[in-house]
Amino acid sequence: MKVLLFGATGMVGQGVLRECLLDRDVTEVVCVGRRPSGETDPKLRDLVLPDPGQLSSVEAEVSGFDACFFCLGVSSVGMSEADYKRVTYDLTLGAARTLARLNPQMTFVYVTGAGTDSTERGPSMWARVKGATENALMRLPFKAAYMFRPGMIQPLHGVRSKTALYRWAYVIANPLFGLVRLWAPDRVTTSEQVGRAMLVAAKRGAPSPLVEMADINALR
Repeated sequence: MKVLLFGATGMVGQGVLRECLLDRDVTEVVCVGRRPSGETDPKLRDLVLPDPGQLSSVEAEVSGFDACFFCLGVSSVGMSEADYKRVTYDLTLGAARTLARLNPQMTFVYVTGAGTDSTERGPSMWARVKGATENALMRLPFKAAYMFRPGMIQPLHGVRSKTALYRWAYVIANPLFGLVRLWAPDRVTTSEQVGRAMLVAAKRGAPSPLVEMADINALR
């Protein structure tokens, strides 16, 4: 299986990249982003672009892939809805439309978040924009498209958030993950499980296009 990975330097993307490199079924991983992934492996290649949403100049390099794991995203904190939509909706759909045209056999897996608003009319700005992005992606002519909606993710195996505030938050919260897993197992997952679940969805599918926390933990 040949995989395209967007957002490999983010916390979720780091975990997904690790699982892709460990998976025997994955023969090639191309990481698309504004900077290199920082990892080295015989089956890994970086494709550095100033705008990962614009793939017109590299169509030959993003053709012939079986799966795309789209983990690229930003926090909405401090952003206007218009700016957040440009980074979240416009960039994602710009890349996805090109990939759907070039790779009709592709399974596209998009990381959104728990609480995403599929109606696109709720009070939460980020949830509306994510919901609109999900809905648009599911209308594209991919072989299959899955919207992963993780909530609390425990980073494992050296995975770290790029945001300093989030890194401190995870340090503080780390002792609580075990308790949350004990009392509310469907409220927490790990970076390892998210990566493995995305690979399972790409290989064998998932029960629903909207993959909630319980589904992520059940995909093995």
